[in-house]
Amino acid sequence: MTGAAAAAAVSPLVAWPRSAPASRGGRRAARASAFHPDVSRAVESLQAEFREVDRALALNSARVSAAFHAAHVAPHHFGGSTGYGHDDGGGREVLDSVFAQIVGAEAAIVRPQFFSGTHAIACALFALLRPGHELLAVAGPPYDTLEEVIGIRGSANVGSLKDFGVAYREVPQMVALIGMLLQMLSDLRPDAPSYKDLVMQNPNCMVMVDNCYGEFVETSEPPMVGADLIAGSLIKNPGGTIAPCGGYVAGKKDLVAAAAARLSAPGLGVEFGSTPGHVMRALFQGLFLAPQMVGEAVKGGMLIAEVMSTKGYRVQPLPRVPRHDIVQAVELGNRERLIAFCEIVQQTCPVGSFIKPTAGETPGYASEVIFADGTFIDGSTSELSCDGPLRDPYAVFCQVKFIILLGIDVVSSESCQLIIGITDLMQETNMAHVFG
Repeated sequence: MTGAAAAAAVSPLVAWPRSAPASRGGRRAARASAFHPDVSRAVESLQAEFREVDRALALNSARVSAAFHAAHVAPHHFGGSTGYGHDDGGGREVLDSVFAQIVGAEAAIVRPQFFSGTHAIACALFALLRPGHELLAVAGPPYDTLEEVIGIRGSANVGSLKDFGVAYREVPQMVALIGMLLQMLSDLRPDAPSYKDLVMQNPNCMVMVDNCYGEFVETSEPPMVGADLIAGSLIKNPGGTIAPCGGYVAGKKDLVAAAAARLSAPGLGVEFGSTPGHVMRALFQGLFLAPQMVGEAVKGGMLIAEVMSTKGYRVQPLPRVPRHDIVQAVELGNRERLIAFCEIVQQTCPVGSFIKPTAGETPGYASEVIFADGTFIDGSTSELSCDGPLRDPYAVFCQVKFIILLGIDVVSSESCQLIIGITDLMQETNMAHVFG
């Protein structure tokens, strides 16, 4: 038995034919047969959903292009600045204008000085909330990294919202808000009717949306349907996997100005802060490419959901329901499966494939967390990544571009599709589990 044949015999992965036919059609057939049958069936079954993603991608790309044209983006805007950032060739102002038009906001501040989505959200919250105000979350508990910002845990006397006298409540259903007068509302991408009903019933409340992972997934953004303010990270969706750092706040002009003052200092606003030229160019370019990257990530999530759900795993969201962000969750049931999943994903990453991820404590998280994130930008997730807190239900949160998911190769004569390799390996090691 040859080495390649032996590998194919013992591997759950599908061997790539080494002697592809010379004809063009034969080569296509050989490549098509390399995909695992379960993956091929999943891709075929999702064609209608993929067409809807392509439609949204086209509409979002057109909106982005129109914003670039309207702002007359030119090469001199990529020059960047140093020091205080006074003389940046207009790039900073133009980037803010482009972003605001894309998301349907009055204004935006897009800066590399935001070092995470949590940082941008915190700046927005502290800019808007005052002692005696109330922050109400209507989509359940916030993400772990916001718990200390709010003061839910471990934040006594470090300047959390709670330290400044801001109250906090969680309301599981939007209907519970009707008729209630609020000072502040924080939500995770609710639908348009909910926005409008809420604002009509409570004209004094402000609606803020944590927009991380949600940009360009749908054909409208929260400010277009009534949100007062949104915030997010540039190393996620709107950076197109190219932006090396940064975050944004967008919405009503006066609220954006308040958030900018929180980022810098009162009186400085949006006029300060240097951006090196190579970073400025990457922010523009990443934003331009973002709809395409997000579309691929949405398809990748659908494919993971389809295959893993057919294997008996609980997934959220389901493969054919409308999506509001690019994150795909898969419940694995215990610590061992979660660690094994992340280890295999890391092995297929383009960067650091030889590194073994290890669970541990991470600033901002309440539990141990394990990450598989061999990406070109630290913290960027859309190329291929997953992570999960080591607590029940031991869910892994995945983001991956569809085309990368289909095109992953492993060493030697084997070629595989990532998620099939994971589930098959779990079955071989008696770790597979079907959730009832």
